[in-house]
Amino acid sequence: MQAAEKLEKASRVALYVRVSTEEQAEHGYSIEAQLDILRQHCKSNNKEIVAEYVDPGVSGKEMTKRAKLQKLLRDAELGRFDEVMVWKFNRMSRKMYDLMKIVSHLDKHKVSFRSCSENFDTATPMGRFSLHMMGAVGEFERNTIVDNVKLGMKQRARMGFRNGGACLGYCSVEDSGGTGKKRKTRLVVVPEEAVIIKKIFDLYAAGKGFRAIATQLNREGAKTKKGNFFAPDSVREILKNPIYAGTVRYNRYEGWSETRRRGKNDKPILTEGRHEAIISREQWEQVQEMFAKRSKASPRVHDSENLLTGLIRCPECGTPMVISRSHYRLKDGSKVALRYYSCGQFKGKGSTVCHANSVRADYAEAYVLERIPLVLHQPKLLTAIVKAVNQKRRGSGDALLEERAAIEENLAQIETKKRRILEVYEMDGLDREALALRLDTLAAEARNLCTRRAEIDSEMEEDTGQEVTVAMVRQFLGQFNRVLQAASPEQKKTLLHLVIREITLNADKTIDRIILHFDPDSGVGKDPSAEVQADGSLLHFGANRKKRPKWRIAI
Repeated sequence: MQAAEKLEKASRVALYVRVSTEEQAEHGYSIEAQLDILRQHCKSNNKEIVAEYVDPGVSGKEMTKRAKLQKLLRDAELGRFDEVMVWKFNRMSRKMYDLMKIVSHLDKHKVSFRSCSENFDTATPMGRFSLHMMGAVGEFERNTIVDNVKLGMKQRARMGFRNGGACLGYCSVEDSGGTGKKRKTRLVVVPEEAVIIKKIFDLYAAGKGFRAIATQLNREGAKTKKGNFFAPDSVREILKNPIYAGTVRYNRYEGWSETRRRGKNDKPILTEGRHEAIISREQWEQVQEMFAKRSKASPRVHDSENLLTGLIRCPECGTPMVISRSHYRLKDGSKVALRYYSCGQFKGKGSTVCHANSVRADYAEAYVLERIPLVLHQPKLLTAIVKAVNQKRRGSGDALLEERAAIEENLAQIETKKRRILEVYEMDGLDREALALRLDTLAAEARNLCTRRAEIDSEMEEDTGQEVTVAMVRQFLGQFNRVLQAASPEQKKTLLHLVIREITLNADKTIDRIILHFDPDSGVGKDPSAEVQADGSLLHFGANRKKRPKWRIAI
């Protein structure tokens, strides 16, 4: 009886809708279709819709990658609605664990969860029981589908067909064995790209390394399949890919989304492909032998002396700078090693992409370590910094609103493009592979825009209008400086990376600004993710890198 009375009073409803590209293309579970059903349901039941959360073109596999779901969970904590409604429960999540985690979070904050199609809600014991049962069935169905898809892809690989996206040197064409929308594809050689592949194998066989090969290719104007510059890693992956020797490899990694490279499969599927090889079997084996020999070389020793790696930005391209060393021989025959921070793009891809723009490491590190106490001991400088921060914060609100409006316009344009592409597909004017490729591209653009929009919303919500004061900044810098002075080299590097957002250089390769970020609510306390011990004290700088800092100051 009490549950029923509570449900009658709960009139504020939040709608959540989600669709992946494949579902929208094949089953018509479009965003608008879901919203129409939910709006009609709320209208007929006299419920007030106070918010709509839309995650377009996003898989239901991972919660953290859905910006609007994360915002919904935050708003539930703030009590902005009493009920969350979805078209089907699997719109919220396809994994039982994640679904129960979401519902538990909503229940903790007195928010019920209702599915329109399945006709249950978590405000009642029967609704919660139904949710558990249907969630288990849904995850079972999903796992069955996943297993069937994997089985089909393994069989396709054993038959000599490649599974996967675009591959430099080849393109996919329709195979005569398929008909209609389910046409099969096979690989054919792209002559101009095959020249690049042959050159990579020839250069490596001649003794050149990954970086040298990437630099030469970039200098000659060669591009990857996606039109990017070559990097050492991309060269390495090409040299290790047996597809170029006529062999299909599949299932190299298992559970990639969860384990990444830790899930490497020792026994992937390797079979003779139905495509033309670009390099000979003899050259392939020669290159793999060279790999094995070079891998036995002593690994490089990485120390913690390079405090600012990744923090200094290249003044030309903005890429984080990495350490490089030069060795000089003195008149007495002894060698001297000098450390520099150089552009990461230049070091990995060569002078075609950027230039070294090197800055002496000793100078940069000394400047950064001396700058903080210098600011503390110059009240006028500290006051000027605080004034500049507050002026920038006051003007940032309008800029964020303009950026958000531009994002909304771009998202609307993407939805229009999707509808047009689907119309062409329905008229049989577009094959399924081209459809999936184009929709995936648009979905990636939409995800990036939605992520940025969520960040803007979070920034605007956290901006309480409270201005930074000289006392706040002095306290923060003072605490940071005391711990920094007492820290070991390893701790110093950790501290600098926790608190410094970036360091910018002038055109003459001197330091321009050091941009710090911090949470004004942080202070002395214990936080395993950010604590640094010095003289028995623990200092918390609010250094969760995944959370955008509330304030930034440039010193």
